[in-house]
Amino acid sequence: MTTSEETRPRLWQRRWFQWAAGSVLAAVVIFFAVAEYLVSHASPILRKRIIATLSERFDAPVELDTFDISLIRGIEVSGGGLRVPYKSDVSTGTMDPHKVLISVDHFSFRASWHELMEPKTHIAVVDVDGVMVDLPPKNKKEAFGPNENAEPADPENQKTKPKIAFVVDELRGSNVRLVIENKDPNKESKVWEIRDLTVHDLGATHPAKYVATVINPIPKGEIKVTGHVGPWNAADPRQTFVDGDYTFNNADMNTIKGLGGTLNAKGRFTGVLEKLTTDGVTDTPDFSLDISDHPIPLHTEYHAYVDATTGDTVLDPVHAMLGETPILCSGAIINIKGKGHDISLDAEIHGGRMTDVLALGMKSKKPIMQGVLTMKSHIHIPPGKERVSQKIELAGDIDIASMTLTNPMLQDKMDGLSMRAQGKPNQMPVAATDKKTGVLAHVKTKFTLEHSRMLFPNIEYEMPGAHVRMQGAYDMDGSVFEFKGLVRTDATASQMVTGWKSWLLKPVDPLLKKDGAGVQLPIQITGVKDDVHFGLAFKHGEDSAKDIQQDLSAKRAAGAINMHPKKKTAAEKEKDREKSKENYEKLKEKAKEQKAAAKEAAASEEKK
Repeated sequence: MTTSEETRPRLWQRRWFQWAAGSVLAAVVIFFAVAEYLVSHASPILRKRIIATLSERFDAPVELDTFDISLIRGIEVSGGGLRVPYKSDVSTGTMDPHKVLISVDHFSFRASWHELMEPKTHIAVVDVDGVMVDLPPKNKKEAFGPNENAEPADPENQKTKPKIAFVVDELRGSNVRLVIENKDPNKESKVWEIRDLTVHDLGATHPAKYVATVINPIPKGEIKVTGHVGPWNAADPRQTFVDGDYTFNNADMNTIKGLGGTLNAKGRFTGVLEKLTTDGVTDTPDFSLDISDHPIPLHTEYHAYVDATTGDTVLDPVHAMLGETPILCSGAIINIKGKGHDISLDAEIHGGRMTDVLALGMKSKKPIMQGVLTMKSHIHIPPGKERVSQKIELAGDIDIASMTLTNPMLQDKMDGLSMRAQGKPNQMPVAATDKKTGVLAHVKTKFTLEHSRMLFPNIEYEMPGAHVRMQGAYDMDGSVFEFKGLVRTDATASQMVTGWKSWLLKPVDPLLKKDGAGVQLPIQITGVKDDVHFGLAFKHGEDSAKDIQQDLSAKRAAGAINMHPKKKTAAEKEKDREKSKENYEKLKEKAKEQKAAAKEAAASEEKK
């Protein structure tokens, strides 16, 4: 190293560097001093402006616990503990210090110094977390009903038009809870849990656009909503306008005890926060009751009025399609405090399929009958933790036209009985064995369902040649049934058979005739699931449906009913078919013999 290099000053020792470094340091100190001055002076000014703006907007004194301006990540404003008290008396402006209308746990936004200092501050995005909007009941009671003419407040009304000092392009909320309290102490307040909420163009003079995700507990799922809300009605917040379009997809119906399936719904609502009118459609491709667990498609289109203070809903009307069966419903869903919802509906079916309805309520894989269904019924599902199939209550009238039995062997028996009842015994052998539907029956009955037990107090069953009047009970928990009644035929006993048997029965005809019927006999039908048994009854049909139900319950309790009848194997079924064919051939031979004997008797009589 040379002498000149040793005597040359180092960089940080040079005068120009020291001057430059000092200037930079001074600038930094001045910047932070100015920033500190601005923060310390701007913070109370901005805090005051926020409080004044919100107080004017909500027409109430606003409280704010914390308020900070940070320069670490630019100019960021944050705060917490924001509260808007509830005005207990609108006419006098009296505040309730113990009641909070709106509370915000935390909020934050970013802006430039220029924007913050402007008389009208423009904010691009505000984030809020832990928001509670609690709307107490109104002082003046209003009857619940349709509110189809609700419209946003007039933005040009100068009396209600606030002088807003803040304009927010987008408000993003998380963990938002909307509580609409109920004045009726016997009903719970309605709570709407909103996981995510985004409000665009949040102003005071026009409705704001919003997008929300609402958590629906039962059936469990998320409802996506887009629509408009506001302007805020400071005089009566519950009358703030709101509308929206919603979708509710993949909702799990299994969260409702006793139901099954996946619900998809969409629709639109409009009104004010406490009263809404809604129209929509739902689709559940695999709807089922746990008592049968037979999925069947269910589609509905509905018009309803919703009281948002309780969640009470008036349905008027609902057009439903269960499988291929149309159903028209109207009624109400009422919230009962601490218990759940009480559902009361009136339903009508015209031109429906009996198989669709039976599929919901019967455990057997194949419904026992089919036909054209007409029904009027009242449906009541009381609140409680029981499964729907256990607590549902029904009462009404059923009319089944063109009814046939789905079991070919049972249908053949009915066909054969019809031939005999009409006085056509020669046609009975074929009708009773051809595995074809020959007889269409007509059934009328009243019914009640309670605690999974159906009672039929007066069944009218008509088929060609016969009229059956029965009463009975069907226990849906196990598919056990028993019916008793009387069968009346057009033909006499002697007309139901041929040959010498007919001659033998002629003296008996007067004994079996009654009230214009050729024959009247007591009958009984019993069974479990598909195992059906026909026979003569010991009593002449005087047992009521309730008596039969009590007897059925006693038999089940005593173990007198085989709840698991043995299923026939393929070989046993084939054996039954062969036996049926054999019997058919025997019947044909007997018919020929009887016909020949009748000819001989006629010829002999002619000779005499």
